[in-house]
Amino acid sequence: MQFVPWQYIADWKCDACGLCCKAYSVVLNFPEWLRIVKNYGVEATTSDLNKLYLKKKSDGSCVFLYKLSNMHLCGLQHMKPDACKLWPFKVLANPKFGYAREALYHLGENKVYIYADSNCKGLKYGRPTWEFANQTLKEFIEIALGIRKEQYKTTAPIGNIHSSTPYEFLRTRNFYTL
Repeated sequence: MQFVPWQYIADWKCDACGLCCKAYSVVLNFPEWLRIVKNYGVEATTSDLNKLYLKKKSDGSCVFLYKLSNMHLCGLQHMKPDACKLWPFKVLANPKFGYAREALYHLGENKVYIYADSNCKGLKYGRPTWEFANQTLKEFIEIALGIRKEQYKTTAPIGNIHSSTPYEFLRTRNFYTL
């Protein structure tokens, strides 16, 4: 996994490819784990000695990943874990992956370092566009800091499915079973 400072990225848009839901294990904080267990049962999660995770299917993908046409959709859209909301970006207090100057971002009083996982197919490299630097990244930072819960620019634009409630869409089509 290679991390790139945000200033090397022109733009990012989720294309609902599902790579993040297949390639990575989702670490849950305790409140996220508790919400998921209350709604879906403990079988939807797993753990090791010191971390809680979303369970994976036999093919390695998240148990809440569903394919609809050529899109991969999250069945937890209504209670998506923070790790999922933030991917492919890491919003950090320190420059963990180097390139401190290129990763530094100021949002009001907050100084953070932002990196992107280069495995994401939605990254477009180059000079950051105004919208990416001032709207998309701002939303990622606000989610990371707990200032914002809703996602607009930091999730796939899936048209009518996104503007209605994805949970209801999936539930009414029986996609919502483990």
